[in-house]
Amino acid sequence: MSAAAASPPPPAAAGEHLRFHLRGFLSPETCKELEFVHRSCGTAGYRPSVVSTSLPHLAATGCGHLLLPFVPVRERLRDAVESAFSCHFDLFIEFTGLISWCKGASIGWHSDDNKPYLRQRAFTDVVIYTADNSNTHCVDEVTEGERLTLTLWFTRDSAYDEDPKLLSFLSQTSLNYEPVHQSSYIPLPASDIMYWFAYDHSGFDVRCARVHILGFSFHSSIDEDNKSVAPAEDDPIELLGKPVRLGRGDDVFDKVFANGLHALQFYYWKAPELSAKRKQTSGGSGTVCCPVSQSRGTKLPLPCNHGLEQTIFGSHKNVEIDFEWSDFELAVSMWENYSEELQRKLLTFLPYWLSSEAIFIVSSCSPQAVVVPIDVEVDAIDLKFHETF
Repeated sequence: MSAAAASPPPPAAAGEHLRFHLRGFLSPETCKELEFVHRSCGTAGYRPSVVSTSLPHLAATGCGHLLLPFVPVRERLRDAVESAFSCHFDLFIEFTGLISWCKGASIGWHSDDNKPYLRQRAFTDVVIYTADNSNTHCVDEVTEGERLTLTLWFTRDSAYDEDPKLLSFLSQTSLNYEPVHQSSYIPLPASDIMYWFAYDHSGFDVRCARVHILGFSFHSSIDEDNKSVAPAEDDPIELLGKPVRLGRGDDVFDKVFANGLHALQFYYWKAPELSAKRKQTSGGSGTVCCPVSQSRGTKLPLPCNHGLEQTIFGSHKNVEIDFEWSDFELAVSMWENYSEELQRKLLTFLPYWLSSEAIFIVSSCSPQAVVVPIDVEVDAIDLKFHETF
């Protein structure tokens, strides 16, 4: 939700004001998958009250497999831009990212090439338009909820192509994958300062907030009777870089996570599907034994500002989920399989990307490799933004 419209835009430059609105470009399920990626990996953004997820950040923090949902979307959008502006085979993608505008976020009238270091930008994809001053635009202040946008900037200058940078990160992180010895879908922690969401002389850690507003909490991975607990002098936020458990109310899930936020967000992506399946198979009744206890790990003493977190992101009380630990347990298993499958695809695609110095859908390859193409459905949902409350 946004506040009243901003002041009228400044006079536009002479010439055509070309814009194209692509309705129904992404399916609801694709939007939900991108939302899962963002809420698992997003960090404090480039403006106040903004959270962002960029592809370089994913590649550099051990989440290279989560680039794959973006690949077909990027290709289709570039094709759409080149077709709309008759510049076939002429564009490179400068930036791809998910940006959420939270309470208080706004930006005044501007064009996307309005700084000397942005002159290379030719087109923008949210609604497609030229990036020069013939297409000024703004974001009205968000007063409630979280406005999530998929944003791409295109350039004709290959020096600003983001693919070589992404491939450099991927070659350093993903090629070291050893599936027998580790789960590479477990992300590497970024700097803690990247997760600090500053707001009106206060703030909170984005990871803590994402967990708290869903009604969960982080717990130590060490059992109550184990004396080797974290030293009291440790920075509490640094504990999030260590193995943790997830708790809800008085219960603590037995499984230890290197990063519990990803599993939790995957559950909330799949929760309606899991709940419906449970009710269909069990008739909505019966008791299922779940791996939870009330004596596993102490609740982490993290600095929190619950009031501010709920002001920015909302409250779990507003999330209509029929929660059951059995659903969560199944979601964790599904998340592990989903992540491993994406990782296998990434390792199959990566040699082709490196040899071409470009990221694209690998539709055919040598007999030694098996490639499963990534499909994107087209349905009636507006690309401009996906808004939740």
